[in-house]
Amino acid sequence: MGIDPGTTIMGFGLIRVADRKMHFLQMNELLLKKYKDPYTKLKLIFERTIELIDTYHPDEIAIEAPFYGKNVQSMLKLGRAQGVAMAAGLSRQIPITEYLPKKIKMSITGNGNASKEQVAKMLQGVLGLKSLPKNLDSTDGLAAAVCHFYNAGRVEMGKSYSGWAAFVKQNDGRVEE
Repeated sequence: MGIDPGTTIMGFGLIRVADRKMHFLQMNELLLKKYKDPYTKLKLIFERTIELIDTYHPDEIAIEAPFYGKNVQSMLKLGRAQGVAMAAGLSRQIPITEYLPKKIKMSITGNGNASKEQVAKMLQGVLGLKSLPKNLDSTDGLAAAVCHFYNAGRVEMGKSYSGWAAFVKQNDGRVEE
């Protein structure tokens, strides 16, 4: 399960992995705009995350990490939303993995600076989605799940390559022709 946390819209997506292949299950969003009280929003994020967990029984949760923009207050709100979603997963003993937005975009499109629209279109092609939602928060949640699938068992911090040739040279056993 992938989650794009937010206090206005929380996007989420679910995939099933069978025989090392992804299968699309669902994507949707929790709309929180109409609620003024920030604590009500956090409660709803927690409850919806628990509901998804109890319905779909995910083995793991991938969540988009908040990034620091210009507004510290926005960062704090996003961090709270993320923390509440994480607490819901942890309360059900589900492992959580955080991914930076650039890492998710890079995993899906090959470009860490890709737009939401580019990510959504790539997911549409990879998962055979018939249509895309109006708000792309749900595809962002789905992208976190797909990123996690692509990175399963390969969480390597601090390793970088100067290019594709360097990657192939250092990972000969992982590259197939």
